[in-house]
Amino acid sequence: MPAIPSGPARLLRDGRALAVLAVPLVLTQLAQVALTTTDTVMMGLLGTEELAAGGLAIVVFNQLRTMGVGLVTSVGNRVAAAAARAEAAPGKPGSPEEPGSPGPDDEVTAVARAGLAVATLAGVAGAVLMVAIGQCLSLLGQDADVADRARSMLVALAPGLLPCLWFQAVRQFTVGMRRPQALLRITLASVAVNAGLDWAFVHGTWGLPRLGLTGIGVATSLVYLLSFLALYASTRRDPVLGPRLSLSLLSADRATVRRLIGLGVPIAATYGSEAGFFSLTALMAGSFGSAALAAHTAVNQLVYIVFQVAVGLSHAASINVSRELALGDLVAARRLKNTALACAAAVMAVVGLCYLVFPGLVLRPFLDSGSAGDGDALSIATGLLAVVAVLQFFDCAQNIGVGLLRGLDDTKGGFRATLVGYWLVGLPASLLLGYAADLRTLGLWLGLLAGLATTAALLLRRYAAGLRARGGAVPEAVPTG
Repeated sequence: MPAIPSGPARLLRDGRALAVLAVPLVLTQLAQVALTTTDTVMMGLLGTEELAAGGLAIVVFNQLRTMGVGLVTSVGNRVAAAAARAEAAPGKPGSPEEPGSPGPDDEVTAVARAGLAVATLAGVAGAVLMVAIGQCLSLLGQDADVADRARSMLVALAPGLLPCLWFQAVRQFTVGMRRPQALLRITLASVAVNAGLDWAFVHGTWGLPRLGLTGIGVATSLVYLLSFLALYASTRRDPVLGPRLSLSLLSADRATVRRLIGLGVPIAATYGSEAGFFSLTALMAGSFGSAALAAHTAVNQLVYIVFQVAVGLSHAASINVSRELALGDLVAARRLKNTALACAAAVMAVVGLCYLVFPGLVLRPFLDSGSAGDGDALSIATGLLAVVAVLQFFDCAQNIGVGLLRGLDDTKGGFRATLVGYWLVGLPASLLLGYAADLRTLGLWLGLLAGLATTAALLLRRYAAGLRARGGAVPEAVPTG
């Protein structure tokens, strides 16, 4: 029997295995976040007030989008577990080894169809809520001009939420089947299309109306629609995926829909808890003036970019945990935690060093040091980067922890951990340091750091306890000859 590698050799082997799924997902996430980064850069070119208003609108949109994504995220885990069971019994109809005989009612097909049904419900409800929130921005302590600009952009963004969530449901299906290759190509193309449409609608080129800031919202909605259509068409052409994907939403199995909603609501609440924590700090930053809000928007976008590495690792680890548990391998499920955290820590160390050594360079796409309006915002943002360099370690760790618990189907535990970490630790710390200690925006980010660190510790401890509950103490693999 071949020896089982241990120590660094085993970590390297596990890291390569995780990277097979994680790298395409990380690249897809980074390409996807380039959409909002492009939007943010375009806003910055319009001016500080537009950047503040557009950043506020994106915060609201991301809050609702993130919660909608949470509702369909468990599609990937359910598909992965079903596919693993089919692989363990290759004679079973619908096995991935038999792309020509999937059967219309197999488990994978039922989950994929139910996922699209859940995405539809979430997209419609979220769009209505987005418009309603836009009408209330002036009541939340925001500058009247900023609130008015943000309100118009939210109206333009709202229709894009539905195809955005359809895209995410199909994406989770392809990831669960371990066939996410088309995602990266489509997302990269969408970045270029988004940049062109942003420019066209902002400045009124190619015969299009000149919409200014609102045009960025219109362009984003169109890009989400085109991205979904492209992914759906690509998936339908795949010989393994195509027969299992259907838009017959009215025939979705109600029990499967209820199951996905039961798993998805705590995930949505978990994502919403984190996004809400960041959204609230954006509102608090806005209370310190437009320069503080612009600085917060720029730094938050940097965090959002790097966070995509953790999202990719989290999804890959989560899918693999679902597969390993379906196959009964608890030792591998435990090692996945250490592998994902080690990979994330390595990336965060490099990024944090860049923040500390080249602060002006990383902030240049968002804020212009030569502009009088951007000078104060740049000074504030530069001071925040030292905090962010540390914060990102915990931000990545907590996101990976959420994914690991999702692999255990323990979605409620993740939500409870975020309630404690964000709202019982992070929010009071932000209020105390930002207002009582008069550290203003810096204090808000120190509070964010405290909340994320607490959440990460709670989530990882919960995952270890969940594995022990499944099979007793999970021992380290012992090298054998």
